[in-house]
Amino acid sequence: MIQTSDRFRDHVARALTDNDLKIALTRTTGLLQSRRRQVIDEYGEYAEARRRATAIKDHTLRHLDHYLEMFEANATANGAIVHWAKTPAEARRIVSDICTAAGAKTATRVKSMLGEEIGIGDALTDAGVERIETDLAEHIIQLAGDPPSHIVMPAMHKTHEQVASLFDDKHTIAPDSHDIPDLVGSARRELRQRFLSADVGISGANFLIAETGAIVTVTNEGNSELTCTPPKVHIVTAGIEKIVPGMAHASVFLRLLSRAAIGAEITQYTTFYNGPKRPGDADGPEAYHIVLVDNHRTEMLGSDLQPMLRCIRCGACMNHCPVYAAVGGHAYGAVYPGPMGSVLTPALSSLEAAKDLPNACTLNGRCKEVCPVNIPLPDMLRNLRARQWDAKLASPLTKVALAGWGFMARRPKLYHLVTGLGVHGLRVWAFGRNRIRRMPFAGGWVKHRDLPRPEKGSFMQQYNASEHGIRSRR
Repeated sequence: MIQTSDRFRDHVARALTDNDLKIALTRTTGLLQSRRRQVIDEYGEYAEARRRATAIKDHTLRHLDHYLEMFEANATANGAIVHWAKTPAEARRIVSDICTAAGAKTATRVKSMLGEEIGIGDALTDAGVERIETDLAEHIIQLAGDPPSHIVMPAMHKTHEQVASLFDDKHTIAPDSHDIPDLVGSARRELRQRFLSADVGISGANFLIAETGAIVTVTNEGNSELTCTPPKVHIVTAGIEKIVPGMAHASVFLRLLSRAAIGAEITQYTTFYNGPKRPGDADGPEAYHIVLVDNHRTEMLGSDLQPMLRCIRCGACMNHCPVYAAVGGHAYGAVYPGPMGSVLTPALSSLEAAKDLPNACTLNGRCKEVCPVNIPLPDMLRNLRARQWDAKLASPLTKVALAGWGFMARRPKLYHLVTGLGVHGLRVWAFGRNRIRRMPFAGGWVKHRDLPRPEKGSFMQQYNASEHGIRSRR
């Protein structure tokens, strides 16, 4: 379920002292950034595909009721049972009732952030069903008792060494070695029989196709197929914003999703599910349920937060966010971390409950730059901060700081004088050193990091002294 911690600052302080977390985040985000950059450079139609994807999402959201009704009609014609859930509690009750009616004792589950959002684990517990996570990363964090720290790579906070130790302790048969192939083989041995004996399979959906009633899952491990096909019952949980009009539209997103998420042209498995087993089919579930969840999404329609409903859950904004790279996903205290979570969590809970998250951003703009559907995340975060101010949710320190900054910003000469003096003062303080490790009245800045010695002069002073600045004044 959406949970927003009021201890964000405490979580951040703890994360900044976790050396294993730093290693894990640096390894993974650096690799993902370089891979994405390469595949985007090789995709000559990227800019046009991004433009088309944005237009498709905006069109679909303007006519969301039409396409949802079309999807329901076509999915029902395929043999699906479609359920509607206004709240996470309703969604959990629906899932619990389906499992109870099926007499289920075990359920395999494909990674799904919507499942985390509604609290699918609680639903299965209420129904007396053992939950078996089948995605390798989800299997890791289930063994560790951790929540996901990333929407695509939920075990990003774990190092290779930590995973090896976990498998040694938790698997029935320990891995043959700590090499990655042997670790994967150990997980395969642990899970294979669970796939084949599960009573229920639960998945999310990357896309819902209105014109056919199909759902689409995109994975790299094949666990979706093993989760959704052998059990007698398949339950799909999906947010209503996952709808796209047709197959041609879905193909646009499929070409963008894996490039943005993992730096690959396409994933290993893209599967379309069109209903339960039919006469003559070799396999498939006997019952097929689709649970469509609102959870405040319709309230976002028509508001300045509507562009957030374009999100295809690729995680690119997190992979390029300097704040996420420093503190990881758990520090956010919510299902959705990073830039997208800092917008989505207040929308799904409340701005008061998530008051720290819109401020967990440097407004550097990298998240918008890499978003495959061009969500204006920095603008939305600024808007949320403005709402906080209007609602008098800002802290006293923030009020004083903004008042001081506003006083100087309205007086440009004073602003340039003070910033110039500040830069000069920092250079004097760092005399003979390239890094500042201690600084009066700024312990929070240098407690967990070194501050680089600034260049000579403020940005504007350097710009005005540059050749470009001189030309612009001619």
